[in-house]
Amino acid sequence: MLRGMATVNYFADDLEAAKDWYSEFLGVAPYFTVPGGYYEFRIGDYQAELGLINRKYAASTPDQPGGQIVNWHVDDVAATFERLLDMGAKEYEPITARGEGTGFVTAAVVDPFGNVLGIMTNPHYLEILAAARPE
Repeated sequence: MLRGMATVNYFADDLEAAKDWYSEFLGVAPYFTVPGGYYEFRIGDYQAELGLINRKYAASTPDQPGGQIVNWHVDDVAATFERLLDMGAKEYEPITARGEGTGFVTAAVVDPFGNVLGIMTNPHYLEILAAARPE
């Protein structure tokens, strides 16, 4: 059974530029490095892993972004979306409410390295987080 997202990997032709861009966006440096091939960040409430891999190790190189979208919970979709655009990302999916009054809101960008980065406000995520914290 799937028990939870462990690591999301993004590929980049310019791995150093990707490391710098994500370090700036995330506000942290990678905690793990394989010189010339891989950087890994631990981020968020559950220390999820975001890995950056040199594109030469990708199984295939599509000429357009697409495929699955991993949505990372954020507290303010609009502000985060705007910051990503200001940092050079391109809109992939506009800010979209998912069901009237549910509180689920998504958006996605293509980072400067060709990866789709999804963001969302997810009430379920906040419920699980609140339940996991001791009172």
